[in-house]
Amino acid sequence: MSLTGTVAQDRPRFANLWKIRSAPGDHANTKMRWIALWMTGALLSFSAGALSVRELAKSITVFDIMSFRSATGLLFLVALAALRSQLRRELVPRHMQLHVLRNSVHFGAQICWALSITLLPLATVFAIEFTMPAWVAILAVFFLGERMTVGRAARVAVCFVGVLVIIRPGLADFQPATFLIVVAAIAMAVTMITTKKLAATQSTFAILFWMNLMQLPMNLVASDPSWLLKVDSSMLLPLLGMAVTGLSTHWCLTNAFRHGDATIVVPLDFLRVPFIALVGWSLYGEPLDAFVFTGAGLIITGVVWNLWAESRQRAPETAQRATH
Repeated sequence: MSLTGTVAQDRPRFANLWKIRSAPGDHANTKMRWIALWMTGALLSFSAGALSVRELAKSITVFDIMSFRSATGLLFLVALAALRSQLRRELVPRHMQLHVLRNSVHFGAQICWALSITLLPLATVFAIEFTMPAWVAILAVFFLGERMTVGRAARVAVCFVGVLVIIRPGLADFQPATFLIVVAAIAMAVTMITTKKLAATQSTFAILFWMNLMQLPMNLVASDPSWLLKVDSSMLLPLLGMAVTGLSTHWCLTNAFRHGDATIVVPLDFLRVPFIALVGWSLYGEPLDAFVFTGAGLIITGVVWNLWAESRQRAPETAQRATH
């Protein structure tokens, strides 16, 4: 057989080998872009939800607000399931103990979070909430088997220092309501870990369906349905915000977890702090000073550093797996 014939026969093999070697880097970058996209959606949803709670709390209780959120979310999901048989098949009860744990803990977290929104400045609420990544990192190591490398720890630490710069914790500024955020942060860490675990075997639709179905009766216990008689035109936009963000927040967050480890996804959420600080300043006249911008700079540095480092690290790892 001639050399020309051998090269011609091997050309498809060389072409496939080139695809294997070039694809992993592109695949890793694509995954990071999807994580960034889904977490942008989560950031906007979290912020819109906070503003909706702040406005609605002027007229109704936190339990009334959360009851409305769970009820509208459940109605929307039931309607989708009625229209698509594939979605109904995804609702076969599986891992229900994990669902009960996730939704019970998340119920407590969101009540504490919503109460704090009505008692503290928005930037303070979101900043103290970000003690959560430390808990997520610890829990992910024990329950998800994720690696806490020195690099990941350093990048989370940079973001966390940025949060501390914003809130400048001290006894002179201490408010008892901050305990609500601490409790919410720990509970949300547990929620994120269980979400990551469920996302490995359950669809996003199933996770959202069981969440709303289980949390609706929890909220109704302390809610007064007569609040519906008090609804006026000023409440319509915040109510719409609660109905939409009640699903969009968890939809975006769950899909972000499908594309990356919890220790990658969570640092992106730090961007909520500078964003909500600007919103609180522009809408409610909450203080905004150089410390907020300095802290925001550290947070953004940590986030960008994390994305760059993880995308560089995952490319060779994916290439090695593809070669094997």
